[in-house]
Amino acid sequence: MMMMSTLLSAALLLLLPGTLTLESKPTPITVVVENSLLGNPPVTYSSHVVYRGILLGAMKSLMDSNANFKFTYTENLNYGPYLESVNGVAGSDEDHTYWELLVKKPDGKVIRPDVGIGCYIPSENEQIILRFSKW
Repeated sequence: MMMMSTLLSAALLLLLPGTLTLESKPTPITVVVENSLLGNPPVTYSSHVVYRGILLGAMKSLMDSNANFKFTYTENLNYGPYLESVNGVAGSDEDHTYWELLVKKPDGKVIRPDVGIGCYIPSENEQIILRFSKW
């Protein structure tokens, strides 16, 4: 009986307006595009993500609000969105190049997330690094 009560309470919460969208201010993040293979200096963009929002959404918002930031991706049925190009530069199997996703945490530690742009949930003041790299 207690389990049914818990399930009913959870279902009711889903029906109440505002329970799925917490009214909180956007989470600030920075997106840094690094392309050292072509000798370009890093370019930094300020952006934000909604509460518990994914990186892909923040990148789409950034692209909509800043004409200097562009990216393309494809959908892989098994692995989700795959970042193809950033600011007109595309990865290439022939050249062994790709766009690497790294995250610099507020404490300075740089990590390689175990998920991509479609699943990564940025935290406040993280620096999202899109690095053009060779494999």
